[in-house]
Amino acid sequence: MAAYENIFWWSNDGIRLHARDYPGDAGVPPLICLPGLTRNARDFAALAEAMAGRRRVIAVDFRGRGESGYARDAMSYVPLTYVQDVLALLADRGIARFVAVGTSLGGIVTMLLTGPARERIAGAVLNDIGPELEAAGIARIRGYVGRGSSCPTWLHAARTLAEAQRDIYPHWGLADWLAMAKRLYRVTSAGRIVLDYDLKIAEPFRVPGAETGPDMWQALGGLGGVPVLLVRGERSDVLGAATARRMAEALPDAELVTVPSVGHAPMLTEPEALAGIERLLARVDGS
Repeated sequence: MAAYENIFWWSNDGIRLHARDYPGDAGVPPLICLPGLTRNARDFAALAEAMAGRRRVIAVDFRGRGESGYARDAMSYVPLTYVQDVLALLADRGIARFVAVGTSLGGIVTMLLTGPARERIAGAVLNDIGPELEAAGIARIRGYVGRGSSCPTWLHAARTLAEAQRDIYPHWGLADWLAMAKRLYRVTSAGRIVLDYDLKIAEPFRVPGAETGPDMWQALGGLGGVPVLLVRGERSDVLGAATARRMAEALPDAELVTVPSVGHAPMLTEPEALAGIERLLARVDGS
């Protein structure tokens, strides 16, 4: 596993936020990795390993996840607040330009960052997310987010995940599900294995429209003129194939990559996704 430093900063409303900071070449824009709704910084450990020594990677825990503090106001668990938290990170670390890597919710935050931080974005990866979301996928996510899960062992946690998400990663074996469990769960002081997020993140997500933001096609357009990689899982029920094609047509500097036999969302370590990221970074560094 690539070495990293735990870094902390404060949100505008007084929450202590956390990220993993993996070192890399200071002469190129770092990757700022933004996770999905119920995920955290650990999701990007393998990507950081692939970038080791070549590219600084900062993997963020959004508020209410991982080692970041929980919000007093559950209604602050919305994309526009996460944007403010990322801006606070950029200010705290003095980051002038960066490549955003956003999975699902993190991709929504990436698009919204084009408002206050467009000039700082050197490139972007939007992982299985777009301005329009498929109703079936959103309904599926609403069906499980915020529901507590407690397991006695890591094997139980892995099997719980496999039962719920086998259609998303149909070719995974037990080792893959164990690795996923250790990304999604934590061990309590009582020795139980529980989901590593504030269950209250589900409250605003249940409000229709709160899962994204204002006009997201306009937000996507803010990425025009910078290199963009669009990643879609072939089996995705969140990002439709037609929406992905429309996104590629809307952004002249975008490349669309489809990861075969994967649903929502690719891990970004699949060969197709990693190769696409390498091409994106070559374009960023050559611009």
